[in-house]
Amino acid sequence: MMEILNRDGFVYYDGGFGTMLIAAGKKPNERGELLNITEPELVEEIHRAYVDAGSDIICTNTFGAYADNLNGCGYSVEEIVSAGVAVAKRAAGDRALVALDSGPIGELLEPYGDLTEEHAYEMFAEQMTAGEKAGADLIAIETMTAMEEVEIALRAAKENTNLPVFVTMSFDKSGFTMMGCTIEQLAETAKRMNADAVGINCSAGPEEMLNVGERLVKSAEIPTIVKLNAGKPDMNGNYSISPEEFAAQMTKYVPFGIKVVGGCCGTTPEYIKALKAALK
Repeated sequence: MMEILNRDGFVYYDGGFGTMLIAAGKKPNERGELLNITEPELVEEIHRAYVDAGSDIICTNTFGAYADNLNGCGYSVEEIVSAGVAVAKRAAGDRALVALDSGPIGELLEPYGDLTEEHAYEMFAEQMTAGEKAGADLIAIETMTAMEEVEIALRAAKENTNLPVFVTMSFDKSGFTMMGCTIEQLAETAKRMNADAVGINCSAGPEEMLNVGERLVKSAEIPTIVKLNAGKPDMNGNYSISPEEFAAQMTKYVPFGIKVVGGCCGTTPEYIKALKAALK
């Protein structure tokens, strides 16, 4: 198990990245991972803001950096991932760990779609191998909805790298993912496949996900992660709860025994700062 998970107190993740890119004038449909090469100063600035806010772990800007997604962009997976890890490490210095961010591939696996298990495995392995080679401290598999994809990603991480692995899925408030997986199934799979920490991310705001967070801790035998949104977005993309409201709602998870806390969509460094202050 990672040393940081054995220390007293909470471990602080970062918050939303896409939120920050949009605030900087980027369009939601842009391939943000390319900015690791084309605008590294902007990416570094966002990472550093989270480190300054108190994040112990920051995630690289590599959420969708897979071969199929980057096809035709002019850069290889290794180039994008290497640049992403390098810029995050510059921002982290010796103050934070750098997690290789591995999101869903974005294609449906057979038999629901055309993506084969073998090809998905190859893409995860390529990204994760590049991340370890570039110096990432751990792998963060996140925002998953299909258990099959979680298992493929975990297998790729364990068979191709020596890095610790965190895994989180996105659930609705009843504890199901879009593809029908339950929080208890995730906890069992994470333990069986030797993940280092397991949890929930994205989904909704802390208030809505309280029941799911409690079920997570009850069913998990490894450290748990809660990394949620700043409530719900309106038609203009503005999220519904302030940093202080977010932090106050997150304190309700403390009695459950969660270990790793942070933010997802709509959260900014101000949310992490408020969260640290509230949980002190």
